[in-house]
Amino acid sequence: MSKFPKNFLWGGAIAANQCEGAYNVDGKGLSVQDVAPKGWKYRPTEQPTEDNLKLIGIDFYNRYKEDIKLFAEMGFKVLRLSIAWSRIFPNGDDEQPNELGLQFYDNVFDECKKYGIEPLVTLSHYETPLHLAKKYDGWRNRKLIDFFEKYATTVFERYKNKVKYWLTFNEINSISHAPLLSGGIYTPKENLSKNDIFQAIHHELVASARAVKLCHKIIPDAKIGCMILGVPIYPLTPTPENMLKTLQAERENYYFSDIQVRGYYPSYANRMFEENNINLEITDQDVEDLKNTVDFVSFSYYMSVCESTDKSIEAGEGNIIGGVPNPYLEASEWGWQIDPKGLRYYLNNVYDRYQKPLFIVENGLGAVDELIEVDGVKTVNDDYRIKYLNDHLVQVAEAIKDGVEILGYTSWGCIDLVSFTTAELRKRYGFIYVDRHDDGSGTLERYKKKSFYWYKDIISSNGELLN
Repeated sequence: MSKFPKNFLWGGAIAANQCEGAYNVDGKGLSVQDVAPKGWKYRPTEQPTEDNLKLIGIDFYNRYKEDIKLFAEMGFKVLRLSIAWSRIFPNGDDEQPNELGLQFYDNVFDECKKYGIEPLVTLSHYETPLHLAKKYDGWRNRKLIDFFEKYATTVFERYKNKVKYWLTFNEINSISHAPLLSGGIYTPKENLSKNDIFQAIHHELVASARAVKLCHKIIPDAKIGCMILGVPIYPLTPTPENMLKTLQAERENYYFSDIQVRGYYPSYANRMFEENNINLEITDQDVEDLKNTVDFVSFSYYMSVCESTDKSIEAGEGNIIGGVPNPYLEASEWGWQIDPKGLRYYLNNVYDRYQKPLFIVENGLGAVDELIEVDGVKTVNDDYRIKYLNDHLVQVAEAIKDGVEILGYTSWGCIDLVSFTTAELRKRYGFIYVDRHDDGSGTLERYKKKSFYWYKDIISSNGELLN
């Protein structure tokens, strides 16, 4: 296996709403996640309920030192994490930020620095302040651009000497599928028109571009990227009709990165807008703002999908993008089809399209793990996870050989956390087992899985031990 670049950023990824807990501690306000106990498909509750596992998460808020020490033991060069917007501005439209919230992330970043770990920070990871959702209907309202700009300015100024890698919105192309958790839109999905959704998307894209401009101004030596849900799409059969449907589905995802990377709306959007009666309110200032383009493109990668014009074929389970199953691929316990070579294919496609550095900021296998005892030590023999990650990283190495510039790789859920899609704990991704379960029981103790030591060896060898 040829070497990865010497400066390749190996690490893992977590999100505030899935790991921190402490949902009502030290001045934090409620987010849309705090009233979403069943995952992205369901309507919110009026108030936080005890069955919402995210309210405690894995208690990262109180155990971050222990967890970051474990990440350092694996050799992490980078840790992707997010700031909870409602921990900084509890309502989202507050005049002044919450100092205790700001101090918490100071402490986390200082702990990372202690071990030489670079933070890669997402500004908004599926956790819009609940007040903004209820009062303004989230990103449907143009006022959120200013609220987000104030939030971004606050954290850039505060952490300009501690954080050099930033992302704006997590999986920004998921908003049409999960308008509440992705876009803070409180109106039920079935009551939203396509115009409503695309206007909200526009507001997010403008806010993202403004954040890019602010980051470049406040932290000149920083890099800031966009983040999309990466899903390669294949035609189920090579009919011209299926090829065209695949092209259309690809564009629905590339639409977001095209604008964030190129700085303007793609020409193919015109027909889509016309045929769907979409008339966006776009100001001259918006057009100027969008010209502030990202430094790199990051994405999550879990699966590929197929497209077909045959309406008798049922959509596949799994990721929120949709599509139909590929008959040539196996699937995880949650119906996510496993396609390592699809990652190489996607990396090449995105790099050919943009010629910008890429960053794989989520990739991993959600599975039911069994905690066992070996020679008096509790662990998990997760060879299935090792195989999954090994096979995907082999394809990352192939993409590097192809000439793709890749900044780094952060495995998703490097420590077990609460699932975004299903809000459960039994769907585990981590190298570290957390003793907490779907019924809320458990000690929250941490145990190293077999994959912990495997990933440590992969990092220390800079990928040479992949096979």
